[in-house]
Amino acid sequence: MNFNVHDLIWTREPKECHIDEDKIEVVTAPHTDLWQRTYYHFRNDNAPVLQMTTDEKFFSFTVKTEFDSKHRFDQCGVVMYLDSENWLKGSIEYENDDFQHLGSVVTNHGYSDWATTEIDASIKSMWYRLSRREDDFCIECSEDGIRYRQMRVCHVWEAKGEVSFGIYACSPEDSSFKATFTNMELTECKWLPHDGQQPDE
Repeated sequence: MNFNVHDLIWTREPKECHIDEDKIEVVTAPHTDLWQRTYYHFRNDNAPVLQMTTDEKFFSFTVKTEFDSKHRFDQCGVVMYLDSENWLKGSIEYENDDFQHLGSVVTNHGYSDWATTEIDASIKSMWYRLSRREDDFCIECSEDGIRYRQMRVCHVWEAKGEVSFGIYACSPEDSSFKATFTNMELTECKWLPHDGQQPDE
């Protein structure tokens, strides 16, 4: 399986971006975000998303992110965006000079959740691996691109056939920063079956 930048399609293209074969740069615009309803009640659906589409039921997508985020909620990472009410994302959200939130959001039928852990604010690079096993997904992260740690296992109800996945970056408050995406790779599914699970079809 090959990851080809020419297969990528924008949902809400940003004003500032640059795409090369091996690097994508996105400069975020203020007041851009992805969130639906839960707790905050607001609905934000204007973040730029750059994705490719596949009907493969088993795959892994890996990407390295580098970022100069410096304002609360600045974020960039991996995404699978089906429509405004069905998507998932994994990223680091800047909070303050002391810490950031490494986390993931899963949105099913118009309701988002958010699972996070605090990490040091000095971290300015992270690898992500998004894996699909039919309509179940796993998000992992790595600081070196070698050893990955599980962030989230989830189900996306509307991910029945063709899905779209890729990268995103946004700045929910009045800020802007540059996000750089490299080392993008599409491979066989590296999220292995659980012991006793039936082999892939």
